[in-house]
Amino acid sequence: MTSAVEARLLDLGVPLPEPAVPVANYVPCVQSGNLLHTSGQLPLRDGALVANGLLGRDLDVAAGQLAARWCAVNVLAQVGTFLGDLDRIERLLKITVFVAGASGFTEHHLVANGASDLFVDALGDAGKHSRSAVGVAALPMNAPVEVEAVLEIR
Repeated sequence: MTSAVEARLLDLGVPLPEPAVPVANYVPCVQSGNLLHTSGQLPLRDGALVANGLLGRDLDVAAGQLAARWCAVNVLAQVGTFLGDLDRIERLLKITVFVAGASGFTEHHLVANGASDLFVDALGDAGKHSRSAVGVAALPMNAPVEVEAVLEIR
């Protein structure tokens, strides 16, 4: 049976992908009480990065927003696999968006909106969250964006 969250994603034209398998010594999700922490998710679609490189040099803000959106989709894919039902999400509490930017790039917050918008579109009011957008020199696999999340679950 499809959850309400998955149905909203399908309405957006975004079926949940198979979640990426960890490639190092970590797990995709850790639960403590009613909190679920995800590992950082890259902008993968069909097993490949949707973009690579640095914002402000190789990519513009729109490309970064699309990459952040796919990071958010992959967060939900991991959470759905872990929980078995995305409707168990009570609230998305916080996301951290890591943006690989060229020297002088200052629009990290705009790139992060790609993830924030997807979460609100998929989860409704439960998707409204606090957020940090952090500029970094580089990310794994030359990804432009990585997103991690903390959720309250039932």
